[in-house]
Amino acid sequence: MNLKQKTISGFTWSFIESIIGQGITFFVGIILARLLSPQEFGLIGMLTIFIALSQLLTDSGFSHALIRKQNCTQQDYSTVFYFNIFLGISLYISLFIAANTISIFFREPILKPLIRVIGLAIIINSFTIIQNTLLTKQINFKLQAKISVVSFFISGIISIYMAYTGWGVWSLVALTLFKYSINSVLLWFWNKWKPLWCFSKKSFVELFSFSGKLFVTQLIDVLYRNLYYVIIGKYFSAAELGYYTRAEQFQSLPSVNLQGIIGRVSYPVLATMQNDTPRLRDTYKKLIRSTMLITFVLMLGMAASAKPMILSLVGEKWEPCIIYLQLLCFVGIFYPLSALNLNILYVKGRSDLALRIEIIKKMLFVPVFVLAVMWGIKVMILSMIILSLISSFINSYWSGRLIGYSFFEQIKDITPSFLIAAAMSLIVLIEGCIIPLPAFPLFIIQLVSGALLTLGLCEGLRYKDYLYMKNIINDNFLHGAWFR
Repeated sequence: MNLKQKTISGFTWSFIESIIGQGITFFVGIILARLLSPQEFGLIGMLTIFIALSQLLTDSGFSHALIRKQNCTQQDYSTVFYFNIFLGISLYISLFIAANTISIFFREPILKPLIRVIGLAIIINSFTIIQNTLLTKQINFKLQAKISVVSFFISGIISIYMAYTGWGVWSLVALTLFKYSINSVLLWFWNKWKPLWCFSKKSFVELFSFSGKLFVTQLIDVLYRNLYYVIIGKYFSAAELGYYTRAEQFQSLPSVNLQGIIGRVSYPVLATMQNDTPRLRDTYKKLIRSTMLITFVLMLGMAASAKPMILSLVGEKWEPCIIYLQLLCFVGIFYPLSALNLNILYVKGRSDLALRIEIIKKMLFVPVFVLAVMWGIKVMILSMIILSLISSFINSYWSGRLIGYSFFEQIKDITPSFLIAAAMSLIVLIEGCIIPLPAFPLFIIQLVSGALLTLGLCEGLRYKDYLYMKNIINDNFLHGAWFR
């Protein structure tokens, strides 16, 4: 296949993985939310920052460096593989020792055994980083999709069974451990790569020259995104953290996962164009416009239908998270734009610039944490909305300078998509206010009408970004090219 066919196939299989895999996770989450309490979800939320940091440290940005490097050797892959395992084991030992201190900090004794068990996921994941990197570099998302769906399904079934039979919070721990374990076993079984018995200092230094700055950038971002869990867990309660994490999980389903699909496929594709700026810019424009049309529709639609969605899917005990979800939708609405602009810096080899930008942005976010402690979670999220706009501007400004696609050009290109999504969401919101139906049928009506309204507006206006995506589907999906 040529690059275009590989790209379309990559997007397709990444989309299939996300729709089916995240769909399974979504429904498993709904069932678990009905079987478990907000407090039990909150306990896992308290551990999120430690697991996220450990996973990031294990990779240390080397996967991005390998994807960007044009001619990787087996020596490169093997060197990073052994480094990942060494870090994974070291970090787990550190977490094991720190478990008691963490439980004391949050005033939750059960966190000590929880973190010592769920932390095993760090070691398991360290064995799979290179396997996933190889498949991503080859734009082979078909195998990754199959493995991911199987691991999501089996781990979900086990977790539901454990929750139903009274295992409580341990069913959430099992969900994570079985997902990583099954994924690792299947990757090693189906992907035939094997490491060499070597560690090259030269390869390590060469790759670290790029990955080191990228790692620090990602470290700052992960700390920022997960510190909210620490603040809410420390100064409020496990139940409040449970409401927040449930709202964030709903919000991230469209925004973060969409960016994940687009980002992981587009990065290796755009990396092949890193020295052809005009081609890179044209491809990136289409990517931004298409991505933001989908993002605006999903995020604004979710905010408009949040109340019947929460009440019908997870029940009335989760009602306090409705307002959190509505506000978080406006936090996440520009996340894909910000993340994709940051990817351009990596594609152009400017991990140093990305690091400086990340430091500047996160300095602006310090007041948000103060607001959270002083005035509560809602004020914190309102501040996050403002800062997400600032973050998008900063990322867009610098990436725009590198490829000649400024922030204002990007805003001009995506404004029609925002207006279409806003019109749709306003009508959906009015439906929720005037239609006297129980939560579930009302949610279905809003879901269907929102989809039909969006398609109708795009077709009626002959909106070019919609037509671009429609033509790709017609030319490839209907002719079976996506599944080759």
